[in-house]
Amino acid sequence: MLSDQNMFSYYKSGILSAKLFLEADYVYVQEKDVFTSEWKNIEHATEHNLLIPLEDVLKVWQESKQVSWEQKKVNLPSGYCFHLMKDSFVNNDNYKKFVMPERKQPIDVVIHHNEIIAFLYHAREDSVILVKEGYEFFTPLILWEDVSKPDYLVQHCGTHYVKMRDGVKLATEVWLPKELSYETPLPAILLRTPYGRMMHGLNKLRFVQRGFALISQDIRGREESEGEWMPMIHEIEDGDDTLNWIASQPWSNGKIGMIGGSYGGFVQWAAAASGNPHLKALVSLVTAGSPFGDVPRKGGTILSGTLAWTFMMVERKMNPKAMERDDWDEVLKIRPLKDIPLKVLGKEVYFWNEWMKHFDNDEFWKKANWSLCGDKIDVPSLIISGWYDDNGGGTTEAWDMMNRYNRKHQRLILGPWHHSANSTRQIHNVQFGENAIRYDLDVLFQKWFDRFLKDCENGVEKESRVQYYMIGENKWRTAEQFPPEYVVYKKFYLHSNGNANTSSGDGFLNEEKQGNEPVDKYAFNPEDPTPYLIDISENECSVPENYREVEKREDVLVYETMPLEKDVEIAGDIYAVIYAASSAKDTDWVVRLTDVDEKGNSIRLSDGIIRARYRNTFEKSELLEPGKVEKYEIKMTKIANYFKIGHRIRISITSGAKNLAFPNQNTGNDPAVDSEFVIAEQTIYHSLEYPSCVRLPVIQR
Repeated sequence: MLSDQNMFSYYKSGILSAKLFLEADYVYVQEKDVFTSEWKNIEHATEHNLLIPLEDVLKVWQESKQVSWEQKKVNLPSGYCFHLMKDSFVNNDNYKKFVMPERKQPIDVVIHHNEIIAFLYHAREDSVILVKEGYEFFTPLILWEDVSKPDYLVQHCGTHYVKMRDGVKLATEVWLPKELSYETPLPAILLRTPYGRMMHGLNKLRFVQRGFALISQDIRGREESEGEWMPMIHEIEDGDDTLNWIASQPWSNGKIGMIGGSYGGFVQWAAAASGNPHLKALVSLVTAGSPFGDVPRKGGTILSGTLAWTFMMVERKMNPKAMERDDWDEVLKIRPLKDIPLKVLGKEVYFWNEWMKHFDNDEFWKKANWSLCGDKIDVPSLIISGWYDDNGGGTTEAWDMMNRYNRKHQRLILGPWHHSANSTRQIHNVQFGENAIRYDLDVLFQKWFDRFLKDCENGVEKESRVQYYMIGENKWRTAEQFPPEYVVYKKFYLHSNGNANTSSGDGFLNEEKQGNEPVDKYAFNPEDPTPYLIDISENECSVPENYREVEKREDVLVYETMPLEKDVEIAGDIYAVIYAASSAKDTDWVVRLTDVDEKGNSIRLSDGIIRARYRNTFEKSELLEPGKVEKYEIKMTKIANYFKIGHRIRISITSGAKNLAFPNQNTGNDPAVDSEFVIAEQTIYHSLEYPSCVRLPVIQR
């Protein structure tokens, strides 16, 4: 017999969905049927339909009884560590919130009289709250009071094969509120995904329960949709056709919103690029951007960091296990690049072959570039990303584009997150604050749709346009634009006595312009490229690693300030202007900004990469004249960082980014078929004539 004493109500994004019973050895679940409102039979719980990691919940629950929660730091026998959070959502001294500071996708708890009365779990797009009955008010459930109520059951209206303009049919699922007739006009939420329409649709039925139609579609060439899978190329037209199909249905009132992350963000902006009048709201999470600004050709390079994703997407149905390999070093050495799928997977991959045929930013790639259509895009957009999001370039493009056209109702949230946004307080041993995870994001998504699809006057568009997290200070800040209106860009010039390396102390950085200073040189060997510190299998390509040892290499030039005598705060995009020459016909340049502490740890904040042949335009290759000085303007990734007294601001320059991008062979040949390489002699200039510098967005108090 299960005890009600161990029963927790399971709320997913604010809706009661199940009851969980925590017993000695098992977790039991009783789910609430969204189609009938009936409670199903009690059975052993699995994580198939429940987002929260049950094994960890059970262990924390059992071990919580063995410790006292009357302290600021609590260690459980199994090693789980909890810290008391100072700022909480409930102003009541009898209820305390403890958070896991170090675990990826942590489980937080609310304590009352030394007992857990709630578990809190948040992911990029969803939240889960387990709470004992009667204690709901002491959890983030209170944040859901001012949104559309979950008053409806769900009706599945089957699979529709929606015809695109070229005759290709896309598998499309529809769910509607059961209590309303098929002809009742409703606002709609559209999901378009390459990862499985059923999985994504069933995960978002909460929108149906709150009075929206929900449509989930396999994009072209994926799962049950017809056509050939070609990432990004068809999404503008297919998105437009799908929006028109929804608007023509008897259950549609013509107002449509979209939500999704990564590729699910890309398809939103692509659909908006069609200028479709029915698209009224976007919730854009860690969106992918243009091919040469983001993926797969960032800065004109060919990204190797996306190989895990590429392998996962080879078949019509994604295969996450294909990302997990221990032979990436061998895979990255395969030449020519066009042969990688055949040699590694034993098969040709159509989209990889097409990618290899188009080296310059030609019409093929431009079909995927929604940022070229800013004149057509005018949709209220909630844009969310993180400083370490490897698709962060897409968010930058979206925000800059909408502001360039002075669009209304744009909001931006930038957290201390990687691509799996809002899911951790620590990334690769870099620790952030207890407040790094927010409990209000999925509430905010709902408010956004309520406001712009249901015309609810909830004031969500009147809140601060920008919210961003200051690394180092570990605080959230607000602004009305990004970079913030209180930022002043300052040039920090690169100086040297001829050997820019911190081991000799010769490379330095300050706001004084250069005089006649000697050049700095290094050799770049494509067979031994400078490492970029990521794990390809993790599929997170922009993490804040420690580059202390990498910067000791002879193929890395380092420039840094003296230890700071006062705090320096920056927030915004970083820009580098580098004057350089190479002995090769083509090469790459990588510029990185790091925060160096008193112990010499050099933590990555921002970087940028450019292929030399694209120094003027991505549309046309322009090979180098060996030995000729060229100017390179590199837009680096955005960041907000608090450089503390005693720290140093460091800039490093190199030509390799092993793991992130396939190294330039330096030959000037077509990299898709090139199997040759040459070692390039690289020269960096800094003088009155060639004032190499970085522009930092310094906050002026």
